Amino acid sequence: MIDKPFGAWESPITSKAITAGSVKLGPVHYCNGNVYWLEGRPQEGGRNVLVKYAPYDHNNCERDGIDVSPKESNVRTRVHEYGGGATVMRGAQIYYSEFTTQRLCKLNKDGTSTPITPEGVRYRYADGVLSSNGNVIYCVREDHKNPEPKNVVNEIVAIDVRDGSMKVLATGNDFYAHPRLSPNGQKLAYITWSHPNMPWDSTELRVTSIYKDSSNKSCDHKLIAGKDGDTSVIQPTYQGNRLYYISDQSGYYNIYRAGFKQSILPMNVDFGGSAPGWTLGQQGFCFIPGKEGRLVAQYSKDSNSVILTADVSDGNAPAKDIKKYCGEKDGLPKILDGIVAADNKDLYFIGGSPSTPSSVYKWNVESKDTAILARSSSLTFPDEVISVPKQVEFPTTLGTAFGYYYAPKNDKHKCTTEKAPPLLVKAHGGPTACASAVFNAGIQYWTSRGYAILDVDYGGSTGYGRDYRRRLRKSWGIVDIDDVCNGAKYLVKEGLVDGDRLCIDGGSAGGYTTLGALAFRDVFKAGTSLYGIGDLTALAGDTHKFESRYLDGLVGLYPEEEEIYKERSPIESVDTLSCPILLLQGAEDKVVPPNQAEMMHKAVVKKGISACLKIYEGEQHVFRQAENIEDALDTELTFYSKVFGIEGVW
Repeated sequence: MIDKPFGAWESPITSKAITAGSVKLGPVHYCNGNVYWLEGRPQEGGRNVLVKYAPYDHNNCERDGIDVSPKESNVRTRVHEYGGGATVMRGAQIYYSEFTTQRLCKLNKDGTSTPITPEGVRYRYADGVLSSNGNVIYCVREDHKNPEPKNVVNEIVAIDVRDGSMKVLATGNDFYAHPRLSPNGQKLAYITWSHPNMPWDSTELRVTSIYKDSSNKSCDHKLIAGKDGDTSVIQPTYQGNRLYYISDQSGYYNIYRAGFKQSILPMNVDFGGSAPGWTLGQQGFCFIPGKEGRLVAQYSKDSNSVILTADVSDGNAPAKDIKKYCGEKDGLPKILDGIVAADNKDLYFIGGSPSTPSSVYKWNVESKDTAILARSSSLTFPDEVISVPKQVEFPTTLGTAFGYYYAPKNDKHKCTTEKAPPLLVKAHGGPTACASAVFNAGIQYWTSRGYAILDVDYGGSTGYGRDYRRRLRKSWGIVDIDDVCNGAKYLVKEGLVDGDRLCIDGGSAGGYTTLGALAFRDVFKAGTSLYGIGDLTALAGDTHKFESRYLDGLVGLYPEEEEIYKERSPIESVDTLSCPILLLQGAEDKVVPPNQAEMMHKAVVKKGISACLKIYEGEQHVFRQAENIEDALDTELTFYSKVFGIEGVW
């Protein structure tokens, strides 16, 4: 073994290796006997491609799929800026949102596409479903005729695919999601909410009739759930003539049936996916076709995913005949999400583990047979350099917080000159989101070089119930910062990391937590903010519609409580900041505009603090282009190496 300092170990997991053979997979679709998925390709400018599983087609790629969206197209919608639900499928018909124009396009049999919505960038479309006759798409439409966030209009519309004509079916509230059509085509269920709520705060489930003379005002539509104004209702879907949905009224995201007061599956776990509400088109449960009443859902427990099936055929009773499947004994990966069901009892989903990349899986409910159809990465790294995370709980201000601890791992190296490694704490974005233990080459990049990692699920994260998720109410910039700092201190106390070499990074909301931890606490020696927030007051007046009132719940009303905004803005506390900062930013970011990084950089440089700012042209919120992903990783490594005096870095 080679004896070298922590942080200077040679690793085969290079930034180029990470992007060269990797794509982002998901979501998965099953339609007309075929399996489809989206691929986000860093090597192709970050564009999204719709792919069909075709293992016997001689034109297939290394993932046994063929591209079905046209060459150079980008299957991505900008509704809410975060998108999701960019494709609509039924039978042999496929439609998708083209990113460059935001028009809905019909995919033709010859591989070309035909736009079906008007020219211009006024409208954006997402989260659609097709009528049974294939003539009408029901979807969310976002109108940017007046592009100021307060003037953007969200509605649910019916689009005639034959001539592109549109009819508004639901309007009057600030946001809409999940339009879902009843099997007889007569009713449309949907989710709606208004400022200042976010979809995980308070939403309503309403149903309207598909008639020419029906009112399109949401206030006139039947209210099914969310009457108390303090419940999050998400992801409705029909099974036969019964309407199902997810609600957090019990304190957890549980599954309900309209007309039945209690949850049909009362459990102290969250269904609905890892971070429900951020993107459109999410669905955390489904039904096995052809087997009336058999529900399939997924949840996480102790960092393991569980698939649950249940008989819900009795419309007047809770679920029965509940079966649970988890882990290798049942042929399942450790972590999975986004289940869709086929008519032969096969399930398809994205899954992975701490040591295996995200992949498209097929799994049979009865036989438990498993097959991997496509892997997100063609590269394999030896187990000798893969660090498997351990979920940790640690004491913090409001009780207990959680995280995933990764020890340094590289069997070709050791360090006898230092007692403990440097620690990089990671603060996830959102902030109403969560960390994941699925294989992440960007984390193994660090651990294989001798860094320890703590990926923190600070208070406010999803997956731990409503009370934990609501810890950030009026407390963003306090609870999250306490938790990342206390997580680092916990590992120092346990003797697992070097207390003099603690650093932190985070993107978006995690970038704010990073900057706040550096400005308001004296725990970390350096930090990297990726498209993060330094000035809350500037963000309150300069972000997109979806998040334009997010801070009302996280911080306070603006401008009424402007002083709180200033107190919690890292840019206002530069005097208490004394360690080096790296700022990485996309030039076209509409969520966290570049002026956030520019203002923060100017302020810290003025004080004489070592700081570096890199702005990547062509990038938006979250980097998608290979060269920029690579440069961001390598720049951050070089940055910490200089701060900690680590020489000979690979």
